Parts: sequence; structure tokens; C-alpha cells
Amino acid sequence: MTGHGEKLSRKKSAAIVALLTEGTITQAAGKTGVDESTLRRWLKEVGLKREFRAARRDVVETAVARLQQSAGKAADTLERNLTWGHSGSEIRAALGILENAVKAVELIDLAERLEQLETRITEQGEKR
Repeated sequence: MTGHGEKLSRKKSAAIVALLTEGTITQAAGKTGVDESTLRRWLKEVGLKREFRAARRDVVETAVARLQQSAGKAADTLERNLTWGHSGSEIRAALGILENAVKAVELIDLAERLEQLETRITEQGEKR
């Protein structure tokens, strides 16, 4: 029984990888070697759903980290294009800078609000 459980666990792990790399559930099922209906049933399981979301979040966080590492170079490029002599490029660069600056402020504000809410929830939980 344990062997079967371990094999199923490996299959589910393989399914998660396939879901992250394949374009459709059908393709992911095929790559994993399970029926599509089986994979869809697995996706309804709380544990597999949680692991899949965590894996997907890791992929996104890795991509965001790569973007953040390039942010300085991107800002330099935008700044260079502010005075490049081609008005279309200059306008796009200026808009890019302004758009990203606004987004950054919004994200910081949202993070602060979330932190305040989490603090309140924690404090309320401690009072009970």
C-alpha cells in the first residue's frame, strides 16, 4: 500500500510540473501519463491544488526577481531615450517611467495596508 501511495505522490508531483510547463490540461495529462479526467479530479483535491499554487507562485516569484535585477538597466535605457532626439521614443520612455513610478507607489501603499490589516487580525486573535 505504501508503494502505491508513493507512486501516486510522484505522479502528482509530475503532474504539477507538467501543468506548469504544458499549454493545456490535456497536454499536461499526456506528459504525466494519466487520463485528463484523472488530472482534473486531482486538481480538485485541496492538497494538490495547494502544492500547484505554491509551485506556480514560485515560478512567478523567480520571474519577478529576474525582472527586478534588470530594473536598473531598464531605467537607464528609459532615461537615455528621454533625450534621444526622436520624439516618439522620448514620449514612450517618459510614459514608461511615469507608469512604473505610479505602479510602484500603488504597490507600496497596498503592501502597507495589507501589513496593517494583518497586524489588526493578529492582535484580535491574541485578545481572544
